[in-house]
Amino acid sequence: MTSTSAQDDGPVQGPAGATAALVLSDGSVLWGRGIGAVAEAGGEVVFNTGMTGYQEVMTDPSYAGQIITFTFPHIGNVGTNDEDIEALTPAARGCVLRADITEPSNWRASRHLADWLTSHGLVGIAGVDTRQLTRRIRDAGAPNGVLAHRPDGLFDLAALKAKAAQWPSLKGLDLAKEVTCAQTYSWDETRWSLAHGYGTLEQPRFHVVAIDYGAKRNILRSLASHGCRVTVVPAQADFDTIMRHQPDGIFLSNGPGDPAATGAYAVPVVQKLVETGKPVFGICLGHQILALALGAGTYKMDTGHRGANHPVKDHTTGKVEITSQNHGFGVDRSTLPTGVMETHTSLFDGTVEGLAVEGKPVFSVQYHPEASPGPQDSQYLFARFMDHITASKP
Repeated sequence: MTSTSAQDDGPVQGPAGATAALVLSDGSVLWGRGIGAVAEAGGEVVFNTGMTGYQEVMTDPSYAGQIITFTFPHIGNVGTNDEDIEALTPAARGCVLRADITEPSNWRASRHLADWLTSHGLVGIAGVDTRQLTRRIRDAGAPNGVLAHRPDGLFDLAALKAKAAQWPSLKGLDLAKEVTCAQTYSWDETRWSLAHGYGTLEQPRFHVVAIDYGAKRNILRSLASHGCRVTVVPAQADFDTIMRHQPDGIFLSNGPGDPAATGAYAVPVVQKLVETGKPVFGICLGHQILALALGAGTYKMDTGHRGANHPVKDHTTGKVEITSQNHGFGVDRSTLPTGVMETHTSLFDGTVEGLAVEGKPVFSVQYHPEASPGPQDSQYLFARFMDHITASKP
């Protein structure tokens, strides 16, 4: 961690070769080489421990409002393409790398990562000691920060420090309304395969309404691959709007921000949906919103879980699965009401990773079963949802 000792009034010339600066909320300044857009972005500085999937990470709507530190030192190896995205518009604010972006070396690559970042207006910094930054986040919690890229190396540090110090906390912030869809749409694209790419659902067995709090595309693809025609509705859709679609089941998507803030409009709707007796399945933010709807509480974690190597125990089977995760809030175990079971637990820190309601086809997980770290350890959850739907149909 490098703190500047230069005069902060007016533009300051960074160290030799520095064309980017990451300024943290405590005034610390990390210098490096700018990548991507010549721009400035603020957000919560977090770290992701995945070795691959950086394009999926940058486009995951759950990363809205965050600057991502990649702990793996070689980012850019596989380039970028038009298929490995979770949303058309990247939600992350920027990225922090240890080394310069690696030249792409993959047959699917169609673009260099630096060009892809620039085209989306995303700013990044390379040459940062990401191990030291990660330790800081791990020990002291995720700080807010401002990331600036200037090719001339001149930075108004006083202004950057003020912005970093004043950047709003994600606690109490509703970001789902910023990344949700603007209108209802249908989805029938299935998961990618080596021989065919993405497919199309030809003969749907079920109809699922997915509430979009920031839904990843691969979740929708997973539902379609299990035979579901999916109708996606905005986060603020009311109960009557959802039920007019006559769903066989309801899916609560992932998303960014504080679940308690989003819950101001989502929780009453989810409570009514649970009362219908229809199957309900939630992932990530959807899991947290379901917990709130059932009477439990949530809290902001110090560092959160972000990466593709998190072990989770499924208490219903006794098995341990390797999961992909991205969340900064958790469900408070001590607030779980009678009749709500903890089905999954993190083997990293013992936090709640899954819930189910006794006697009802309602369940959720904190992690991301649509991702493939295991590589398919968690796909059974979609099959479980289908089993609930099958059992509930007349």
